[in-house]
Parts: sequence; C-alpha cells; structure tokens
Amino acid sequence: MMPLRRACVLCAVVLSTAACAGTVGPSARTAAPAPSLSTASSATLPVTAPPTHGPAPITLETGTAAWYGKEYQGKKTASGDVFDMNGLTAAHRTLPLGTVIRVTNIENIKNVIVTINDRGPFTRNRILDLTYAAAKELGFAAQGTARVQIEILEAGREPAQYTVYAATYTEEENARLLKYRLSKKFEVVAIVPFETNVAKFYRVRVGSYSSEERAELVAAKLAREGLEPVVLRKD
Repeated sequence: MMPLRRACVLCAVVLSTAACAGTVGPSARTAAPAPSLSTASSATLPVTAPPTHGPAPITLETGTAAWYGKEYQGKKTASGDVFDMNGLTAAHRTLPLGTVIRVTNIENIKNVIVTINDRGPFTRNRILDLTYAAAKELGFAAQGTARVQIEILEAGREPAQYTVYAATYTEEENARLLKYRLSKKFEVVAIVPFETNVAKFYRVRVGSYSSEERAELVAAKLAREGLEPVVLRKD
C-alpha cells in the first residue's frame, strides 16, 4: 500500500494538472469592445487594432457613412484645409475638428484611421462623410454607403458652440422663404451659401447655442415644422 503522505501529494498534482488543462485564458490580441454611446447602435464590434499607448478607444456611434469626392475637390473644409478626396479625412457634425477616429465597416470589418476636418453630413440618415480614399480603404466606394462604427482615438480640442441647420436648397428664393417663416419663431436665422464644383446651395441655419442639448431642443421644434434639421458644432 502506498504511504498516505505520498498518495496525498500525487493526488494534489493530478488535480492541479487537470484544472490547468481545463482552463483557456483570453487571447492577448482580443480586446473587449468599449461601450457604445449611440442609441442607434445595436451591436459593438471588437477593437481589432488598439493603439499601443494612451487611453483605450471610445466607441462613439454606429450608423451609415457615405463619401464625397470630385464635387468638393479643392474646396475649403470647415477647418480651413483644402479638401483632398485622396486624403484620409472625414466630416462629422459635432466632433471637434482635429479629432482622430477609427472607422470600421461593419459588413467586412475593414477599418481606416481618419481625421475630422469638415462638417456634415447635412442629412439625418448619415453620421459620417468620408473622402473617396477612405471609402476605398473600407471597401464601399462602389456602392456609396456602408454601416460603420466610429471610435475616437484622439480627441480634438476647441470651444463648443452648436447650431441647427434646418434645410438646404438649390434655389435661394426657397431659402429666403423658409428664413422668413422661421424668423417669426426663432431669434437668429441665417442663410449660408456654399458652392461645390457642380452647383451652388443655400443652407438655412438657426441660432448659436452653448450646449448640444439646447441645440437638440431647437431641432425638435424645427422637426415639428415638417423639416429634417441636423445639429452641428459651429466652427
């Protein structure tokens, strides 16, 4: 018969070995997704290439992105930079100019890092406008739009003021009529003309607000007027 002390030692070794064999540790390359701040997002993608230093990326929102190219080539962006459709930049409504983000195409998990240097989109069904080059990197240049997730890698810094764009027109007279109507209910209403390489447009802008929440309240009132307003950081 095996001595009691030796039997206990062997038993402990066997149990320890069995416990180790049944445990699988997490992969060192897999990072848990950051919590999404977007109410429209139903799923969060894993962070596929986290930076090697600095804070973890912040998942901002998920939605539809599009791209813009030749019609804006050479025009000035909101930051004052000249738009380059072959560069890696993007337009966002409220992120500070200079913010660096990672954009991931949800359908194919391709991602690209871009810098926010412009304002937009001016339509409520999109959250981001990318350059043609960035859209190619993400694999959706041919179809024009894609569902994407945005992560902030490096936040820009600038004073925050917000405004509400009520509508965009190709005819100045239509913009003037809306301005006249809205001026009866809102203090500051302006027409902001802008040109692309294709046409000239007129945007009707309402107010200047110190918080995004206050601007959203105004946007809600404009929506009740039958419009589709968007809130933008005012640069």
